[in-house]
Amino acid sequence: MTQTESKQTKVKVKLGENNYGKAEVNLMKINRSGKRHEIRELQVRVGMIGDFDAAHSQGDNSELIATDTVRNTIYGLAKEGFKSSPEEFGKELVAHFTKTGAKVSGGFMEFTEHLWDHVQVNGQGHDHSFVRQMPKRTGRIESEDGKTFKVTSGIAELYVLKTTESGWENYLLEERFTTLPETHERVMATFVNAKWEYNTDSADYDAVWEKVFKQLQVTLTDHYSPSLQNTLYLMGEAVLSACPEISRIWFRMPNMHHLQYNLGRFDIENNLEIMHVDPEPYGLMEGWVERA
Repeated sequence: MTQTESKQTKVKVKLGENNYGKAEVNLMKINRSGKRHEIRELQVRVGMIGDFDAAHSQGDNSELIATDTVRNTIYGLAKEGFKSSPEEFGKELVAHFTKTGAKVSGGFMEFTEHLWDHVQVNGQGHDHSFVRQMPKRTGRIESEDGKTFKVTSGIAELYVLKTTESGWENYLLEERFTTLPETHERVMATFVNAKWEYNTDSADYDAVWEKVFKQLQVTLTDHYSPSLQNTLYLMGEAVLSACPEISRIWFRMPNMHHLQYNLGRFDIENNLEIMHVDPEPYGLMEGWVERA
């Protein structure tokens, strides 16, 4: 192969949609203002959008905010800021970088909040000892100009289960590879992962999240579930009925199979008491529930 043949002809390209920032910044803020402490723990990602063409195409870093600065800013602004919800803190961060970054026109902040509760001692929460809860709070705050914001809030890994009042019947049986028998009595379990959008520019995000969190659990209990799809739909309907601030809600709900173990081989009766938890493969239901 000649030297000329080894040279590859470069095609014309241009930079498409892009952003840069800092991810997996782990922040805990402890409120020590009184005898009873409160804590909030976030994992934060901040991404900036703007005129970054020269940095990519020419290696010109002039007037760019260093990602190390982004990390320091998150901690620094949390000291006096982050007084209410993570969503409001996200707005503060995006507005700050848009204002201080010469080439930054907008951006986004994503968070995962690990929830903590006071350890219960003799029926009361201890003032300064905590236990981490399983579900997580999530969200994304984005803006094209640092002034107007789109907020999406969410919940992740809410593990719920009902031991009765669930079934799976009247589905397509006359199919070559169908072996699953119908049932009107089964254990139904799922991780509820949800995100929702707002129809207002401002909301009490903490209060809305708490209302959604409780409503999802209540709805699990209030109906016979002929399918996980039906429960998904009813949860969405209930949330939109309870929260006028929410325009639509999306769910991702895997069917975490709890299968009756065959004890008949040992002449032991098993009336849906001994179950084999089969984590995978699993059925997976996803969908938006929206206002009509």
